[in-house]
Amino acid sequence: MLGPPAIELDGQPVRSPRGRKAWALLSYLLLAERPPSRRHLAELLFSDADDPLGALRWTLAELRRALGGTGAFAGDPVSNALGDGVAVDVHLLDDPDGDPSPLLALGGDLLEGVSLPACLEFESWLLVARHRVSAAIEARLRQAAVALLASGAAGEAVGYAARAVARNPLEEGNHELLVRSLAVAGDRAAALRQIAVGEDLLRRELGHEASAALREAADVGPGSAMVSPLRGRSAALSQLEAGRAAIAAGAVDAGLQCLRRAVTEAARAGDGAVQAQALCALGGALVHSVRGRDNEGAVVLEEAIQLAGRAGDRATAVTAHRQLGFVEVQAGRRGTGEAWLAKATAMAETGAELAAILGVRGMNASDRGDYPTALAHLAESAERAAGAGDPRQQAWSLSILARAHLLRGERSQAGMALDQSLELIHEQRWMAFLPWPQALRAELSLTAGDTGTAADTLERAWTLAIQLDDPCWEGMAARGLGRLHAARGDRTGADRWLGEARRRCSALPDRYQWVHGYVLDAAATTAIEHGDRERAEALVGSLSSLAARCDMGELVVRAHLHRHHLGDPAALRSARLLAAGIDNPALAALLHKAPGRA
Repeated sequence: MLGPPAIELDGQPVRSPRGRKAWALLSYLLLAERPPSRRHLAELLFSDADDPLGALRWTLAELRRALGGTGAFAGDPVSNALGDGVAVDVHLLDDPDGDPSPLLALGGDLLEGVSLPACLEFESWLLVARHRVSAAIEARLRQAAVALLASGAAGEAVGYAARAVARNPLEEGNHELLVRSLAVAGDRAAALRQIAVGEDLLRRELGHEASAALREAADVGPGSAMVSPLRGRSAALSQLEAGRAAIAAGAVDAGLQCLRRAVTEAARAGDGAVQAQALCALGGALVHSVRGRDNEGAVVLEEAIQLAGRAGDRATAVTAHRQLGFVEVQAGRRGTGEAWLAKATAMAETGAELAAILGVRGMNASDRGDYPTALAHLAESAERAAGAGDPRQQAWSLSILARAHLLRGERSQAGMALDQSLELIHEQRWMAFLPWPQALRAELSLTAGDTGTAADTLERAWTLAIQLDDPCWEGMAARGLGRLHAARGDRTGADRWLGEARRRCSALPDRYQWVHGYVLDAAATTAIEHGDRERAEALVGSLSSLAARCDMGELVVRAHLHRHHLGDPAALRSARLLAAGIDNPALAALLHKAPGRA
């Protein structure tokens, strides 16, 4: 299904099913989250036929013949099980623990060369599916490269990292991973050439300079101490505790220095358990406390998992799996993120461990638009965190829970969760996290028409976000200020702040992609409201591509709604098709109102 579609038997091509619609039907069945009804398939692909259901029956029979007369695709809803003996290339992405080598041979887009211009709803679905499948391949290639790097097989990692760059050359993190692989493999000259290629490409295509992380990837490894190490296991433990304390106190550079010393000294002492703990702490610090270092953090965490497994250190392995899941979720790589989190869940034993894992799983589900799952995970996470005496985790999970309620238009429930989260944050003096719930609280005020309270809250959130130098918080606060100015009728102020939000939230390669999409959605909404068609179309195009690649279902639907408001006659039908599995009353209301606003 990747590249020009084809069927092979024992490595040799066989006659393909007749007609492009057969391939379209096959792809839809294989990638559908649940078996579709015959009526839905007939309306999607055969509405122009004299007998749509009859055309569907003929095409299903044609597919069975092409696949060797299997009993597949029976019933209503139509089963998408192919039976034994039939392998599909896109299904290689379903097993995160499988042999990654076949990924190197995957090329081309889903159903390359197949288009059905008369079936506009299917074309919209196919565009989203192509982005999603391409992103899943990229995520698996990255995962394989990181695992090989951590296990000392940097030479093998180069091939996977290079394929990730080839699939998505505009993602700086892919270039950084390739540079790191080349450097660790000992080919510094090639690493420096790749830095130059990446810098020129990003400058030419995206109009911005690469981050410092790209160049530094050629020089710094996870175990490199910044000063001469101390000696022995006790010294390693001392540096580990000092590093954790420094990171918690906000002294990030000093903390990283101590943690790198701990890694090096534990390795010298041959203490795999302490080395795993130090690597886990270092990886977590790189992911959460240093901007633009998620790639390095992922390699460190993967190494921590391997050492913890050999040392029998379950708790460290759980933490490292969760942290890797967080990296993938934030980057919008849903499948690999959920795979890491599922492994962490299987190993977890304590309430505190499960609270932290469920929080990230709830965040992932909410980003995708799977609200029932998100609400369940986040409520349980907050409850377990409270029981385990972990107020920061409780505050974090409550804030993500509040966001889900806010997006669903459940303002009272969102307000209750935010009040609890803010109270815990102030009790803990957790200022580094405060701008996030403040921005959400301001959005609640804006929704209620209270622009005065929203303005005060957003100004405080923006000021603190700037002090913290956190692009995610800056983007959220600037987005809110943009919407505030739009609500007050200040078009110039709205455009300025929303432009600032876009710049801030996408400044680094390891951005939180949901925030990036949320900002693009607000900017597109405002541009449409202001009648700025050219800007709106560019913003909607960016939103559509990002949301599809990162499997953010609701934002995909909202991009189609924007296209509908810009005059695309098929966009509303596509939006309704893509929203069928999203349980969000607020989104349903938008879809219901849309025809009158066209």
